[in-house]
Amino acid sequence: MIEDPPLITRKAKVPRPTQKQLAAFKNIPTGFIVDAMGGRGALDHRIKPVIPHQSSICGVAVPIEAGPADNLAVFMALPHIKKGDVIIAATDEFMATAITGDLLLGMLRNLGAVGFVTDGAVRDLVGIEDMGLPCFAAGVTPNSPVRNGPGTINLPIACGGVAIGPGDIVVGDIDGVVIVPYAQINETIKRLEGVKAAEAALLPKVQNGLGIPDFVRALEKKVKVKLIP
Repeated sequence: MIEDPPLITRKAKVPRPTQKQLAAFKNIPTGFIVDAMGGRGALDHRIKPVIPHQSSICGVAVPIEAGPADNLAVFMALPHIKKGDVIIAATDEFMATAITGDLLLGMLRNLGAVGFVTDGAVRDLVGIEDMGLPCFAAGVTPNSPVRNGPGTINLPIACGGVAIGPGDIVVGDIDGVVIVPYAQINETIKRLEGVKAAEAALLPKVQNGLGIPDFVRALEKKVKVKLIP
């Protein structure tokens, strides 16, 4: 017989990136960060800002497993929110009800959170815009959740096809959301410098009319190509 789980399980002590580490990712396009991590790291393409002009986030992940049609774990996380946190609420991609609306997002904002991300749906778009907390979701529906549990706070989750742990860095923009695992923060920062330099070098060339970059010319000489008449 399976024992009933506790309604909420929360990890008390979690790692946290430094302000210097966070600053390295602020105002950096998500595409640059993905390139610095080898081409992966973004959540599912359906998870986008629900208010397009409120799409910039950079903060510390607070992973929450809420489950379908339930937001008890999000409410239970409120006493533990720190300035700079980004709540990432996994719903098992449940879309029949919203996991949050404007009022809960307003509470999170008042506690210092800088963003909210979910693989489910949200509601109250007019109020969400007024609250000003950037919110990323896979959809929108007026239907209401319940507060039943079980759920987890600050334990590893899977959201949008990506594993997320407490202390990971979350960066979001109009393109979507990228997760930088805590253990990879410093290495990603190092690689990011090279990505930024390469982008900065190529951009003016494209703006000035470049059509075929040098590396494509070099590949033409190395890559085996079969011509079909």
